[in-house]
Amino acid sequence: LNAETPAHLLDDDITPYERMFVRNNGLVPDTAMNMNAEGWTFTVDGEVDNPLSLSLDDLKSQFENVTVRLVLECGGNGRAFFNPGASGNQWTTGAVGCPEWTGVRLADVLKAAGIKDTAVYTAHYANDVHLSGDPEKDAISRGVPIEKALAEGGIIAWAMNGAPIPA
Repeated sequence: LNAETPAHLLDDDITPYERMFVRNNGLVPDTAMNMNAEGWTFTVDGEVDNPLSLSLDDLKSQFENVTVRLVLECGGNGRAFFNPGASGNQWTTGAVGCPEWTGVRLADVLKAAGIKDTAVYTAHYANDVHLSGDPEKDAISRGVPIEKALAEGGIIAWAMNGAPIPA
């Protein structure tokens, strides 16, 4: 799916939910559609001394909660203007927004897991279903260099503009 916001509607200091672009690399899992995060877990394993499996309540209660205004932009924003053209969604300028996100610092969670000096990159996986519907295929996995994961501003968010993040 993709849905970009006309650029003339992106002039708010805080992008309202209704004007936030939508971009999915897979199908939204059925478990997300009921918006009930009970039973969900966030797992940190791999290059750590203390693997963690945290519920949403664990994240909220065991780490400092922060609210930050951060820009989120699709990597393909502006692709429609590339010359020569590029494949993929033909975004113009509306695949960007600046909502307020509430969550915990990714760095705090990684430090609690005892991230090792040998860690170089994060890998993120979710229950999203591949666009083909094949449960054996990963929808997408994106990660970030450890330096970026530990930098100020990286958060694990559960709310956008004070409300739960929609499916």
